[in-house]
Amino acid sequence: MRSAGKPRTPGRPGGIVQVLAASVKLGVTSFGGPIAHLGYFHHEYVVKRGWLGETAFADLVALCQFLPGPASSQVNMAVGMSRAGIGGALAAWVGFTLPSAAILTAFAFLTGLRGVMGSGWLHGLMLAAVAIVAQAVWGMARRLTPDATRGAIASVAAISSLLVPSSLTQIALIAAGALAGRFLVRSDAAAPREKLPLQVSRPAAVASLAVFVLLLAGLPLARMLFPVRELAVAESFYRVGSLVFGGGHVVLPLLHREVVPPGWISDAGFMAGYAFAQAVPGPLFTFAAYVGAAMQPGAGGIALAVIALAAIFLPSFLLLAGILPYWNELRARPAFQSALAGVNAAVVGLLAAALYAPVWTSAVFTVPDFCIVLGAFALLARLSAPPWLVVALGAAAGELVRLVS
Repeated sequence: MRSAGKPRTPGRPGGIVQVLAASVKLGVTSFGGPIAHLGYFHHEYVVKRGWLGETAFADLVALCQFLPGPASSQVNMAVGMSRAGIGGALAAWVGFTLPSAAILTAFAFLTGLRGVMGSGWLHGLMLAAVAIVAQAVWGMARRLTPDATRGAIASVAAISSLLVPSSLTQIALIAAGALAGRFLVRSDAAAPREKLPLQVSRPAAVASLAVFVLLLAGLPLARMLFPVRELAVAESFYRVGSLVFGGGHVVLPLLHREVVPPGWISDAGFMAGYAFAQAVPGPLFTFAAYVGAAMQPGAGGIALAVIALAAIFLPSFLLLAGILPYWNELRARPAFQSALAGVNAAVVGLLAAALYAPVWTSAVFTVPDFCIVLGAFALLARLSAPPWLVVALGAAAGELVRLVS
């Protein structure tokens, strides 16, 4: 048996196929959200296959927690890159993402059927989403705001986001969180770590960062010059993927402000899809495929789903390749660690604000609604029930309330 401490050589023949096979397996079995995904990855890649050592895997997790975007998907892409280069990263993304993206695309067409949007079970899905986000706020707050200073940063971020709701406000609050953390949060120097196994040259890293910045700046200009929906979708989802710190749940308010006010998707449809995304395996960011498909019925919706899905994940791919050669040096600096702690606290505040608007305000209207949310939260937070079970029970409770009311 191969030792877990001896990762195999990146890029060896057949590596892409092996990465794809492992990622497809994870894509159809990884229920439970990002934290659970990391546990699945550790078992599959470190314990079972021995592609990475324990320390190298921990370093990859630390790197991906720092970057904007879906941390669990980035860890999987990073493992694929270490195994088979750029092709391995793409294979890892396809295998882990495609199953849930296909399911959510199909669900988008289902919600477009007559009578579905007003159903009790769909409202129950929305109520389950409230409980899931509340549980995420609770867990992140306990972990990322352990002292008064970081609690204050989170509180200011939440209040500011609610009073001045815009994407620019969120960017400013993340930057302010970094600045506050730099000067107000103490952090010890990181212990020496094993060198990461990803082999990305500095020229390739610079090129990746240049493409990232070029798209971030150029897509809005192209959208103004060529006002077509496909380009607008690509620009919106790429920008969201570039700015989401804190993982999948923080994508909710950013995406909501991009797609609901312009009328691309209804508020009820958006929240129902978000709730259903909790019940499928794989990354939460595949919710983008649902939103794209829900914008337009038929083949046009499938095309928009593909565009939205690719656009929201592309920043993660570019940033992962771009920051890797500099990560070991950065994470050893106490000042950088302090700034990162401030960013994480600000993210908690943004997520708390999202819990109220749009999550709570778009779903909870009556006493039975509140009772369903409270029960779902208790199942998640106190009994550690899996999200898919909470979503199923929420849908059933919503339909029951509709029948008896």
